[in-house]
Amino acid sequence: MPFERITDRESIKTDLLGWCETVTEVTNPRQITDFLRSLRAVREFKRQPIPDAVVQDILEVARWSGSASNRQFAQIIVVRKPDSLQALAGAGGYAGHLRGAALAMILVMPGEWAEGETFDEGRLAERIMLAAAAHGLGASIGWFSPEGRPKARDILGVPGPKVVRTAISMGYPARAPRREKRKPLNDLVFEERYPS
Repeated sequence: MPFERITDRESIKTDLLGWCETVTEVTNPRQITDFLRSLRAVREFKRQPIPDAVVQDILEVARWSGSASNRQFAQIIVVRKPDSLQALAGAGGYAGHLRGAALAMILVMPGEWAEGETFDEGRLAERIMLAAAAHGLGASIGWFSPEGRPKARDILGVPGPKVVRTAISMGYPARAPRREKRKPLNDLVFEERYPS
């Protein structure tokens, strides 16, 4: 059955120290940080479906994403139908890349605590993108504008006051992602105080 919860997988460690030791046994920390640095937004996709087992694994990663006080606010709607992706792409905001995606994962938040939910939403979106990249998929975070959110809720049948703001497009990349230049670290990080 698609999207069933897997709770007894041996690969999921609940003991954080044990988990860290397991990760370093499999690979060295530099390989992991290289993978984290390699993540790029992908907005052009091949017309190729994503296997259910891959989608399930990404959703398991999402399920284990952290949340404020472990409240696990977020719900996820997986959208695959081209007509629905097209409608969401036109709802308003920065979601046009949903149009060509194999699927989208739309994050639904309760709409009860803006600051906490927004922070958790960002954590979850990044975690989903990293899990997709681990499977060789590309993904990009998009968003619905304040005017587009009610339209997106209607398309998806989400009742108010729930918030539909973040949409993640996903698929096999049509081409290699570009590697843009990054600011030097000393322009971003300061010791003890902001420079004057």
